[in-house]
Amino acid sequence: MFIQTEATPNPATLKFLPGRAVMERGTVDFASADAAARSPLAQRLFAIDGVTGVFLGSDFVTVAKRDAQDWPVLKPQILAAIMEHFASGAPVVVDGGEQAEQADDSDVVTQIKELLDTRVRPAVANDGGDIIFRSFEDGVVYLTLQGACSGCPSSTATLKHGIENMLRYYVPEVQAVEAVP
Repeated sequence: MFIQTEATPNPATLKFLPGRAVMERGTVDFASADAAARSPLAQRLFAIDGVTGVFLGSDFVTVAKRDAQDWPVLKPQILAAIMEHFASGAPVVVDGGEQAEQADDSDVVTQIKELLDTRVRPAVANDGGDIIFRSFEDGVVYLTLQGACSGCPSSTATLKHGIENMLRYYVPEVQAVEAVP
């Protein structure tokens, strides 16, 4: 198995591409080892000293590290853990992804979600992260940043200058975009 790695805009994260599907549907973000109980892969990665977060995307794994740790030390351990996991045949996640669609969305929310899914999420996935729609209230779109996007120095600029401007252009009801945990 050959696993490619890519830098992300967030210096504390690295994107690993195992050359196969990681998640069949959705994405999952684990901010701690305790939260990773349902993912044998994430548990294996959190067992490595210095790993602080694991994000599972469609065909990639993004790993976050403590600032004091160095990628040249962590990277071989992470590569080995990912290879061992896929060689074991164990599932990546025991019960699937986190995202659930809501059938009772308004036309505005449906339009916002479609723009996010078609224009924003693919670009953000290229950087090893994801942006999840949470709600739309009083003209404000609330989004959660995951993976490499969470804690990224450029995430505020991406939200305000990129996503907010695009949504305001296509959906006049949108006045602002805010990040929520």
